[in-house]
Amino acid sequence: MKYHLRIHTGERPFTCDVCKKSFRNSGSLKVHLRTHTGEQPFKCNVCKKSFRISGSLKGHLRTHTGEQPFKCDVCKKSFSQLSYLKSHLRIHTGEWPFRCDVCKKFFRHPATLKNHLRTHTGERPFKCDVCKKAFIQSSNLKDHLRIHTRERPFTRDVCKNSFRKSGDLKVHLRTHTGERPFKCNVCEKSFSHSHTLNYHLRIHTGERQFTCDICNKSFGRLDIFKVHVRTHAGGLAFCM
Repeated sequence: MKYHLRIHTGERPFTCDVCKKSFRNSGSLKVHLRTHTGEQPFKCNVCKKSFRISGSLKGHLRTHTGEQPFKCDVCKKSFSQLSYLKSHLRIHTGEWPFRCDVCKKFFRHPATLKNHLRTHTGERPFKCDVCKKAFIQSSNLKDHLRIHTRERPFTRDVCKNSFRKSGDLKVHLRTHTGERPFKCNVCEKSFSHSHTLNYHLRIHTGERQFTCDICNKSFGRLDIFKVHVRTHAGGLAFCM
């Protein structure tokens, strides 16, 4: 009850000495401190991956058992963790609750916002030991390392195409299944990839965020903008 009442009062008496973030109870502060110390005391007995909190380990273990107890009532897709289901539901509701204070861009997931903020701060904490290239998030580094190892672990049984990134395989599979999980709330058109939906939404909003420094013409899509820039270079970029 004592902890619960702080939800209503807003009281957060436990403060992190490192970043000054505050918490309602000592347990939450203890878990938070591991983000600074790097401590990950909960280890998977199967693959030896470790986690900061026991709940993350419990959810991770389902990737080995195949258990997916959390099901979407809309499309019947199932997930190994409740947090994954909650994030997925925003595809159907169109909710983008996390906003960047710098550029006002919205995001579906807090982790995506956290990674995005590094584009403003310039922080790239994940560095490749081979070529020293740095990345905003650990998954990008993991995918990059396969350039050096030439590993392509994600293979489609039907067409035998292989991919460095699990996300690339996931998107590719939709060419076989015809799945289009990303739907426009304005015109109901659906897409196989979230990036394609984001590009499409600019048709409705009129947003053109890519502007040519030479002729000031603006574009809603980066790929079209890059093609346009080459017209000023006399098409030489295609000869490289």
